[in-house]
Amino acid sequence: MNELFDGAPVAELLVSGTGNECGVVRPVAETAPLRQARPARRTGDEPASDSLYAALDLGTNNCRLLVAQPTRRSFRVVDAFSRIVRLGEDLDRRSALGDAAQSRAIEALKVCRDKLISRGVTRSRLIATEACRRAANGMEFIDRVQRETGLKLEVVDRETEARLAVAGCASLVDPAARGAIVFDIGGGSTELVWLDFDGQCWPGPLGLQKRVAAWTSMPLGVVTLAEKFGGVAVGPEDFEEMVSHVRETLERFEAREIMVKALAEGDVHLLGTSGTVTTICGVHLALDRYDRRKVDGTWMRGDDVVAVTERLLGMTFEERVKNPCIGPDRADLVLAGCAIFEAIRREWPCRRIRVADRGLREGILMSLMARDGVWRNSRGRRARRGRRRQQPA
Repeated sequence: MNELFDGAPVAELLVSGTGNECGVVRPVAETAPLRQARPARRTGDEPASDSLYAALDLGTNNCRLLVAQPTRRSFRVVDAFSRIVRLGEDLDRRSALGDAAQSRAIEALKVCRDKLISRGVTRSRLIATEACRRAANGMEFIDRVQRETGLKLEVVDRETEARLAVAGCASLVDPAARGAIVFDIGGGSTELVWLDFDGQCWPGPLGLQKRVAAWTSMPLGVVTLAEKFGGVAVGPEDFEEMVSHVRETLERFEAREIMVKALAEGDVHLLGTSGTVTTICGVHLALDRYDRRKVDGTWMRGDDVVAVTERLLGMTFEERVKNPCIGPDRADLVLAGCAIFEAIRREWPCRRIRVADRGLREGILMSLMARDGVWRNSRGRRARRGRRRQQPA
């Protein structure tokens, strides 16, 4: 497994252009003026450090960046970027990344590069996932990215990806539950993690790593499944075929029966972190436009998921395009995502499902900040201030 806590000071890499850690090297754009983040105002959101951290996730379908400043309790997002690039387009057929897909990804990465520089990011971890893992020319693409953008991407293994996703959505896990099944439906793979609490608590989001009892990663995501079965015109029979295909893969998960038994013994809930799950939630809530604040942390029932899926199956492709929570970029992928979600739900029919509009990037940020001890240092400063206030005049 790759080291979970990685990353490097961006300024250091800008100067040296060397090292094995991830960050920005040899930038080809001029550094823009630093824009300072506005000070946090809510209690507990006071900055715990002046440093800015960044997490970049280049997946099979999306390129996403998050820039954040540590606060006393967590972090505050300063900047964000997301663009659908479909890097893994036709990957199953050609076993390599296509030229057009690479160009789309590089253009998005240039935007990310400029944000890292203009924000004055001091610590970062920039990762690539399934498309670069599987493609025969994946490492050639990584080298091309460094030449053309100055960004040095790290291709992480599947276990690292799964554990980072857990760290990113840890605050949404119900600590009173018997356990939780965390799943992340990506473009080219789906990660599944079984968290067995067994009546024990965990200290903070990274402490939840100790409750990981089993994990698996399927080489099935919304892009690969839609390319295999179709994504524009999907009928009930097509949908059931996709569900069956995913379930055949899930049946090989060695912890499957243990999880079924735990579900029968106590309260186990699902926790989904992906565009599929947040899209389903947005449609369920009948939002006029997608609103992360209304979606992130929402609890849904299995019947709610089934109702939304049936509604989407009844829509034409054009109707899905017009839905404000789906749009043209996801209209041909959403039902493939629903099929993966439904397969997981049928294997482990949990009564409750929690929706997370967070995951891999947030996990990277939490890991970097924990490694740097920003919260430990912040607590120490507060304690010293408290002792000074208590001293007699």
